[in-house]
Amino acid sequence: MLSIENNFEDPDVNELLIKHFNELRSVSPDDSCHVLDIEGLKSKSIKFWSFWENNNLVGCGALKFLGNNCGEFKSIRVKDQYRGKKLGEKVITYLIHKAKKEGIEKLCIETGAGEFFEPARKLFKKFGFKTCEPFADYKNDPNSCYFDLDI
Repeated sequence: MLSIENNFEDPDVNELLIKHFNELRSVSPDDSCHVLDIEGLKSKSIKFWSFWENNNLVGCGALKFLGNNCGEFKSIRVKDQYRGKKLGEKVITYLIHKAKKEGIEKLCIETGAGEFFEPARKLFKKFGFKTCEPFADYKNDPNSCYFDLDI
């Protein structure tokens, strides 16, 4: 069972977010990288959660409110040692649940088009996300893939 918090001040959360930021920056061209740093995730338009199992950080995820009953997933990450254990699915299930409770009717996500991002794309498709056009402030970009899901 996962416990859920929203504490940016926890050193484990900070370490995971910094790793996430640095890794995504390293595999994406500068003009095609849309990962938020910790300060960006503190925006009033974003709700952030960390996920824990037996006092060990498992992962994190965020929901950005775009307006018009639309939301965007941001910074979904499971720590390396917990990958392949269906915990990413639990994070996404929780985020979908929270989005519904917040009145979100459509979820969107931008992720990379490269091989590094293939597991993420497969996971989103497993939840029924479909390819869509760029949304919000995103532009057509061969390095990005865009998905949405009516919930």
